[in-house]
Amino acid sequence: MEFLTNFPLWAALFAIGFAQFIKVPLQYLATRRFDWTLITSTGGMPSSHSGAVTALSTAIALQEGLGSPFFAISAIFGIIVMFDATGVRRHAGEQATVLNRLVDDFNKLVEEMKTWPEKEEQEKRKELKELLGHQPIEVFFGGLLGIILTLVLHGIIF
Repeated sequence: MEFLTNFPLWAALFAIGFAQFIKVPLQYLATRRFDWTLITSTGGMPSSHSGAVTALSTAIALQEGLGSPFFAISAIFGIIVMFDATGVRRHAGEQATVLNRLVDDFNKLVEEMKTWPEKEEQEKRKELKELLGHQPIEVFFGGLLGIILTLVLHGIIF
C-alpha cells in the first residue's frame, strides 16, 4: 500500500489528468465549441506527456534532492519524452495529414470517374490519427504545468 503515499506518482498522474481536462476549455476558447473527445486524445495544448514527466521530476527533486540518482533518471526520461513529442510523433501526425488528403483526393477521383449506377454506400474508412505529437509551445506549457502543479500539491500536502 506504499503506492498510496507515493507523491511523485500521484503528482504525475494528477498532471496527466489536469492537462487532459484543461484541453476542453482551451479548445472552447479557440473554437467556441466543446470537444469532450480531447480528454482521451493525444496531442494538443498542453502536452499531458510533458506535464507528467516534469511533475514526476519535480516531485522527485522535492523529495530526494537534485543530486539524487532518481532525479537524474526522471530528468533524462523526461527529456526523451519531450523530445519525442516534438519530433517523431509530431512528424508522424504531419504525414498522417498528407496521407489523409491523398486518400480523400483519390476517393474523389474515383467517384468522378464512375459512369455506372452507384452501388450501396460502402463502410466509411477510419482516417489515420493526425494529432499525435506536439508543437514545441505545447510541450513547453505542458512541462510548465507539471512543475507548477507539483509545487502547489507539495505545498498543500507537506
